[in-house]
Amino acid sequence: MSQPAEPASDEPAIEIGAFDLDDAPPAEPPRPPSPIRRVLLIALLVVALAGVVVLGRLGWQIASEKDASLATPTTIGSLRLDDSEDGRSTADYLQTALSAEVDLDKAVGAVYLDAGNKNVLFFGGTTLFWTPESDLDTAFDLISDNEGAVTGLHSVDAGPLGGTMKCGSTKTDDGPLTVCGWADHGSLALALFNNRSEPDSAALLREIRAKTQTRS
Repeated sequence: MSQPAEPASDEPAIEIGAFDLDDAPPAEPPRPPSPIRRVLLIALLVVALAGVVVLGRLGWQIASEKDASLATPTTIGSLRLDDSEDGRSTADYLQTALSAEVDLDKAVGAVYLDAGNKNVLFFGGTTLFWTPESDLDTAFDLISDNEGAVTGLHSVDAGPLGGTMKCGSTKTDDGPLTVCGWADHGSLALALFNNRSEPDSAALLREIRAKTQTRS
């Protein structure tokens, strides 16, 4: 006797072969970066690293220089502080004029006497200077306004205390004067040297700085 036929199912037949994973296209491996892109990435990393180094060095320099103070000792080598009324009046004038040109927290000024009419006018001040070289140039403009243009201005060795130091010369009614000055992130000062060459003036200013400037 034959078996009765099973009723036809309403569900569609599932063809296993249609979902055979072996027939799926293989996934493409990730492409390595192109040589040009790799060079650009390396260049960006180098620039970023250099920027971090520069900022770190600048931050350390500002932190180490910003807390400075200036004094005017009675003697510096062969120099002797002029404590006369004329000397004090000239010193007051110099520091007042500098304070009007450069924003300072504290200003100092002094006239130092030396044999052979090699007197020195010294004045400066302290504050946080973000751009020391630019502020020093501004201070030299003060000499130009009061004495005559400072010519031949150029950088010289600033010595162990660092920062920037420049020298030039200016003409006065009494003859030429050598003008030198320094600036760092905590202090700025100028000096006018009578009857001294530029090399001697620069060396003397480094000596004056060593005796007048201290850092916390």
